[in-house]
Amino acid sequence: MKVTVYCGASLGQDPIYQEGTIALGKWIGERGHTLVYGGGNTGLMGLVADTVLAHGGRVIGIIPEFLKERELAHPRLSELHTVETMSERKLALIQYADVFIALPGGPGTLEEISEVISWARIGKNDKPCILFNIAGYYQALEQFFDTMVSAGFLTQEDREKTLFSDNVEEMEQFIATYQPPAAREYRSES
Repeated sequence: MKVTVYCGASLGQDPIYQEGTIALGKWIGERGHTLVYGGGNTGLMGLVADTVLAHGGRVIGIIPEFLKERELAHPRLSELHTVETMSERKLALIQYADVFIALPGGPGTLEEISEVISWARIGKNDKPCILFNIAGYYQALEQFFDTMVSAGFLTQEDREKTLFSDNVEEMEQFIATYQPPAAREYRSES
């Protein structure tokens, strides 16, 4: 299985983010899965790649040329693909994936996982989307998703297609039993 992981190029303030990243990297590597990620060697990006490699997994990095030129590319990956733009990188990360997981990160991480979640609702992504909720990092976003349901902008069924969890075993079960949502239908409200 190819696991696309979105995450920060920083380690974060709390060491618990690093501990969770290591747990995810071990799970990917020890299960013989392949990590697909942004190709960087800093922050949680570098940590998850190093952990997967140390535990027998393969790692495919996809990095834009301008970041590679800044010497931010990880030097020991199984494969490193260079693209021209961030848009090309995002598309490649989507095309390779069998599942999407977001570790803690900044606006870029949030934008990337949000895109694949929204694509599922319109029938353009049939793969599971998971937010690894280390130390409650994504708790406010999870509550906002619930607000979307109560406000009528997201169905409960679609809400259940996105997992917020800090438990690797729960994530594994979610992946194993995942059924993609039906493509959203639009009706006139007149």
